[in-house]
Order: sequence, then structure tokens, then C-alpha cells
Amino acid sequence: TEVTEKLEEVVMIWTKQIRQVLVESEQIRREADDVGPSAELEHWKSRMSSFNSLLDEIKSSRVKKIISILQAARSKTLKQWKELDRRITIAANEAKDNVRYLYTLDKCFGPLTNASPVMMEHIPSLMNTVCMIYCTSPYYNTSEHMTSLFLKITNQMINTCKTYLCEG
Repeated sequence: TEVTEKLEEVVMIWTKQIRQVLVESEQIRREADDVGPSAELEHWKSRMSSFNSLLDEIKSSRVKKIISILQAARSKTLKQWKELDRRITIAANEAKDNVRYLYTLDKCFGPLTNASPVMMEHIPSLMNTVCMIYCTSPYYNTSEHMTSLFLKITNQMINTCKTYLCEG
């Protein structure tokens, strides 16, 4: 029982740390007013990296051994642990999926950045890709994500126009 108590303390520390990571990941992002759509991809790539690292740690042999010992001891701390494991897996899957979908948009960002203000020829393919993401993504098709993406696309269009005017 002494070993079990020590292991439960360790798991409780991990639980607290993981909860903190999850809370921080769910907070509203503060971004500059003129940030473009490539920042959205970078955000999700960073989030994917963080959660994949966390998943790798959770799936490590050391952690698995501790969890199996606590399972054998029928520890009550495992209920919380399993819930956090589930939430981390969902967050990692969301980030991975969002990166995959946003990469399809990445090819549209270049012309948007380097175009003259007469960028109308690029808009249909951009909107078709955004529509495809909205219709098929299990995670990114929320009002919050779409609003953020459209805001960044609009920012990029404005920045492109400003650059064009300053050069002209």
C-alpha cells in the first residue's frame, strides 16, 4: 500500500500538469490584428506537436508500468487518469486533423500574399477549399474556427492591398 500511495501521488501530479496543459490549450488566443491565415496553420502545428509529445510520454513504458500497478491495486486515481488520457487523445487528433486540412489551404495563401489587389482569380479556389474544409472536417467546421480563418484571410487581403499601395 505504501508503494501504491507513492504511485498515486505521482499520477496526481501528472494529472494536475496535464489539466493545466488542457486548460491553456482551450484558452482564447491573443493575436495581432493583422495576422494572416498562415498563422492559423502554425498554431495548429504547434498544438499538434505539443499534444503528440504529451501522448508519447503517456504511452511510454514507464507510465504504462505505473498505470498497470495502480490497476492491479484498483486505485481510484485511474478514473481521472483515463478521462485525461481520452481528452488528450481527442485534442491530439483534432490538432492533427486541422493541420491536415489547413495544409490544403496553404497553397492558396501564397497567391493571396503575393498578388496585386486584383486577386479575384484566386478567390474561387480559396473559397472552394474553405468550403471543403467546412463540409468534411470533423473538428474544424465550427463557427469559431471558420470565423477565425476568415478573419485571417481578410487580414491577408488587406495587408496585400496596403503593400501594393505603398509600393505604387
